Amino acid sequence: MELLRSSIERAARRSGYDLEEARRAGIQLMASPVLQTGPHCLLLIEPDAFYTHLFSLLGLNANGREWYITYHASTVSFSEKAKKGPGWLWIEDGPLNVFGLRRSRMDSFSICGSNGPYRFAFSNAKGDPAPNASAARLLAELPSDEFASAADAIRAANQTLWRGKLPSPIKLLQLDDFDIADLVADHLDDAGSWMSAGFIADGKAAESILHAMDRLNVGPWRGWLRRTTDLFWRMEKGRIVPLRLQDNALRAPAPSVFELKFQPDNIAAALRQRAIVPSLYTVFLVTSILPGVRALGGCRQTIYYPLMRYITAVGLEQSGNFDLLTELRGDDRPGLWGHRVLTPAGGYPFQEVFREAPMPLSEYAEMPLVQSSGDLASFTGDPIWTNLSEQIASEVITSGSVEWQWSGS
Repeated sequence: MELLRSSIERAARRSGYDLEEARRAGIQLMASPVLQTGPHCLLLIEPDAFYTHLFSLLGLNANGREWYITYHASTVSFSEKAKKGPGWLWIEDGPLNVFGLRRSRMDSFSICGSNGPYRFAFSNAKGDPAPNASAARLLAELPSDEFASAADAIRAANQTLWRGKLPSPIKLLQLDDFDIADLVADHLDDAGSWMSAGFIADGKAAESILHAMDRLNVGPWRGWLRRTTDLFWRMEKGRIVPLRLQDNALRAPAPSVFELKFQPDNIAAALRQRAIVPSLYTVFLVTSILPGVRALGGCRQTIYYPLMRYITAVGLEQSGNFDLLTELRGDDRPGLWGHRVLTPAGGYPFQEVFREAPMPLSEYAEMPLVQSSGDLASFTGDPIWTNLSEQIASEVITSGSVEWQWSGS
């Protein structure tokens, strides 16, 4: 928790807050250990992001908090679905290309890659920048600078919109994957920490966690926690490349020749040099599971996060750290649904942000959940949830399943 607090304070200073403000952000995290982990690195006025942020603001206002602390995953491509993702924004009657990129750049590059420059454009299919009045107004509001990465541009734009357009005194703090890379390196710099001595240096705990992940994917929990990479991603020319742990080394597939010894010093150095970044599992390990911070996420996170805690317990047992295992078992409701909870029908964030009299948060607070959460399509229209429902109905999965004992519920 102390390492995470220091990471929070560093991120606050990087975002332009002064030393005392950064210190208060760290104090809030210690007193109220909650982290919004739902939306990916999206512009504030993207609907998935906007209404999730409003939902969090309701809770923060009700509890008198000063800071809104978020982690937004940036190891994602510009296009996650057709015309949807960090590289797209629907304004008025159609999707606009946020950075005016070619399709080859949007499909294969990660938004955290430092292969810029990137500038906001909001161009249409013809390549015309800001083709309508709303796009032109938004473009005029956002920073006109060039950024090394799209993630840097989105973070700067969100701060501009947050400070200038939202009627809230609460301060926004956005953690990205490089903040978490430094946090993991902080753990590994301490030779006596579990991350350094029990998880990495020995190697057996890491291998047991990866094997547990494999077992989940050949049983009734298939698809919830996929082994897309082994604990870290390789950063290579703006792309993220999967790594495999073999013979005490992390290796990238051909044609890459990247290889890294699976030792604390080597991994810490590679993280600080941005040669690698943490996988989503490793992100949750240092931001939530080990420090005991509640994670607010989406419809799939409500299942894969408890499974992450389960495989962590497997690793702790392998390394013999039963004290930490006992603390982990005592966490009360460590993860909760907190993304796309507020999805009002016909919601249009651009209008909400730029209207002369913004809708008060109190009006959202008064909405019954059955009205504010829409049709719950993220649950009902997702085939992986359909399969889970079938497994529960046939009692293959129950509340007593060994994999579910770490859910905190």
